[in-house]
Amino acid sequence: MSTLTGALADGAVVAKRNLIKIKRVPELLLWTTMSPIMFVLLFAYVFGGSIDIPGSNYREFLIAGIFAQTVIFGATFTGAGLAEDMQKGIIDRFRSLPMARSAVLIGRTGSDVVYNTLSIVVMAVTGLIVGWRIRTSMIEAIGGFLLLLLFAYAISWVMAYVGLLVSGPEVINNASFMVIFPMTFIANTFVPSANLPTLLRHVAEWNPVSALAQAAREAFGNTDPSMFTTEAWSLKNPIAYTLIWVVIILVIFVPLSVRVYNNKA
Repeated sequence: MSTLTGALADGAVVAKRNLIKIKRVPELLLWTTMSPIMFVLLFAYVFGGSIDIPGSNYREFLIAGIFAQTVIFGATFTGAGLAEDMQKGIIDRFRSLPMARSAVLIGRTGSDVVYNTLSIVVMAVTGLIVGWRIRTSMIEAIGGFLLLLLFAYAISWVMAYVGLLVSGPEVINNASFMVIFPMTFIANTFVPSANLPTLLRHVAEWNPVSALAQAAREAFGNTDPSMFTTEAWSLKNPIAYTLIWVVIILVIFVPLSVRVYNNKA
């Protein structure tokens, strides 16, 4: 068995171990999905009437932004899980087993993809209930969902790096909230970037979260040519811009995370 194949096989075992927590502690998934559902209901029914989206229904505009926010917050499971395992000494037990060292990181980031997939299913059902519809082909829609998961997977490696540096899961929960919350709000997730003040508009236009949300809207057919007046390349080519960020994040944080894990372990 090659080194890569062995690492992937060991990673699958670690991912299974992480996913068993859903069965044993279902509250983990429950509270992860409750937050985005709350955002959908609040924005759709409380603020939706006062937010004008030219050429589109606000609820259809909103859901892609909620998808983007949900999968990014879901990626924090990696960092919190690694920090908890380091704190409890479980990583030391892994070291005593005949397994690839990278398997812990591969399994941890891989299990996040499953968490996010389950969250997306719940969010899609909620969106359909409040009036969201997919207006493109099934293939395009699946491509949109896969892009969301791919970006979230890249963010998982950022969270893995941070989780290996902090002293406990509480720290990463607070730290990630302070970074991800403004990152997902200074974007076109909930309102068009054109509605923001000049400085914030430029930040939002080049925010990768905006490109991710815009790419999802295009994949689901929830856009209209009159919806945006921006000239920013990032929003005119959201899929390409999102993939560029995915590559940049993975190239930087995969080796960084592996190096820090080896040093810590």
